[in-house]
Amino acid sequence: MRESYQTLLDGNKRWALSKIQDDPEYFERTKSLQTPEYLWIGCSDSRVPETEVTGTQQGQLFVHRNIANMVVHTDLNLLSVVEYAVEILKVKHIIVCGHYGCGGVAAATRNNSVGYVDNWLRNIKEIYNRNTLELTSIVDETARVNRLVELNVIEQVRNLAKTKAVQRAWQNRALEIHGWVYGLDSGIIKDLHTLYDEPEDLEPIFRYTFEE
Repeated sequence: MRESYQTLLDGNKRWALSKIQDDPEYFERTKSLQTPEYLWIGCSDSRVPETEVTGTQQGQLFVHRNIANMVVHTDLNLLSVVEYAVEILKVKHIIVCGHYGCGGVAAATRNNSVGYVDNWLRNIKEIYNRNTLELTSIVDETARVNRLVELNVIEQVRNLAKTKAVQRAWQNRALEIHGWVYGLDSGIIKDLHTLYDEPEDLEPIFRYTFEE
């Protein structure tokens, strides 16, 4: 066990050394550099390294991860990240990225209790319930789960558009929200074209009014 732990520290030293060898000023330059244009909300799954799959560098993505890339209106962690990214960092794009074969989404399609995460996955079960006719018509289980992955991303994009931080930003500047799904078997990201960039995209009941 100790050896597997030590490999992380050894790997860090090799990585840091390689960066300095390629660019002696790398860490001096990047230590104060945090001006990302993008907020990435992704799944905690270890197989989706956001900077690698997008070809971005250190400082370009502000990142939040949780099980099944959820945007839950009672999650103060997520809401704090969104507010900071939008109001302080002034990101221009928020990306919700799920991935096909998501274990959290798959678990939400079953009735097995798996612990505390049941409460979290309840949100995905609600999405399943609203789309029962479409999903139950898909015979293949893998295809059915993958379609729910897409529906979940679409729902989380809508949930982002309902947040006060996003709607406050829309009063003054451009901010776009996108839904993506990453393919574990291909490495390719699918853009679901679920763009939100103004409050008029939402039903009136979800639109906030702000005092000048």
